[in-house]
Amino acid sequence: MEPHIIFLGGFGLLILLVAWIPVLIDRLPLSLPIICIGIGAGLFYWLDEGGLQPRDYPSTTEILTELTVIISLAGAGLRIDDPLKWSVWKDTGRLLGITMPLTIAAIAALGAGFLDLPWATAILLGAVLAPTDPVLAAEVQVGPPRTGPADKVRLSLTSEAGLNDGLAFPFTFLALAVAANGTELGDWTWHWFTVDVIWRIVAGIAAGWILGWLSGLLMFRSGRLSLASTGQGFVALGGTFVTYASAELIHGYGFIAVFVGGLALRTTQREVHDYHIRLHDFSEEIERLLMMTLLVLFGGSLAGPLLDGLTWPLVAAGAVILLVIRPLAGMIGLFGSAMPLREQAIVSFFGIRGVGSFYYLAYATAAAEFGGIDTAWTLTAFVVLVSILMHGTTSGIAMAWLDHRREHARHQNAG
Repeated sequence: MEPHIIFLGGFGLLILLVAWIPVLIDRLPLSLPIICIGIGAGLFYWLDEGGLQPRDYPSTTEILTELTVIISLAGAGLRIDDPLKWSVWKDTGRLLGITMPLTIAAIAALGAGFLDLPWATAILLGAVLAPTDPVLAAEVQVGPPRTGPADKVRLSLTSEAGLNDGLAFPFTFLALAVAANGTELGDWTWHWFTVDVIWRIVAGIAAGWILGWLSGLLMFRSGRLSLASTGQGFVALGGTFVTYASAELIHGYGFIAVFVGGLALRTTQREVHDYHIRLHDFSEEIERLLMMTLLVLFGGSLAGPLLDGLTWPLVAAGAVILLVIRPLAGMIGLFGSAMPLREQAIVSFFGIRGVGSFYYLAYATAAAEFGGIDTAWTLTAFVVLVSILMHGTTSGIAMAWLDHRREHARHQNAG
């Protein structure tokens, strides 16, 4: 049989599974990503293909993960109903301004001090493993448009995932600069701070807000020529790609731009329009299909030598990252928050790692040479796998428990 016939049949089956699996596992402590990884591992083991190694195809890995992340970020921005007020978003500010830098610093110290990695690779590891993932966090994120303001846990995790993927980029560039110049401060330090930190962040926010606002005008305030009148969901992809490309052209962070663009689009039509829902639903369907494809490939890579370099020190490092560094940094960042302590604990625990981690690692690998990079790939794959399994089996239970506690407290107050 022709290979392309097998590919079409397999891809069609994958699309059907995207729709069907969530129904099958609705009452089970499983998630769609876990099933995808299992399918990929089983398929490649059965085919005896030896697995696909993402480290061997950094450019392809970078493009596929980049596409998935930007669609996910745009969708996350579209589904947030909460107003853009500091009083609402201050916990997000704590997670981005305190928790994330602490996480990067702690992972970098672990990499250099415990794993004996060069500082450039250790910093890269911190940048790669610090961001929470917008693609795999569906269970702990806010609902679609028109579901109303989210609780603090879901809003914090959604908004953190929406922005920290872009905010990991300055530290990726820092790792690249250290790889090229060493750890001694010099002219490169000033360039990194002014260009890679200040300019790229500001440019990403500005590009996202302006283009999101303009998109909103074209969709909702152009009379009979409005894009909303077409009812076409794929407009979401067009707006996302234009926003991302525009931000990158002015050397801004496109990841930040697409999330901010989704938020800005909502502000032009604050009351949820049916077209908001259409745009969100189309983005979510494409995101889920891409996510499922990537995770099947990730599962396939596990059937090969991806984790052959896994040692007990790497297992210990992965456990420390997931069970100590992220939860502790989260609790430190949220110290003084009005959020109840149990909610702070849930936000701190559910720092899901995933697709974004592979993107940054592939991006840096294609741009420069890093000592001990195979160790970084192995540890990243291990952390992502454990995160998907651990958070995927507990997220639904944790959020159901939290909702039950909140409902119980509401009934008590009403009585």
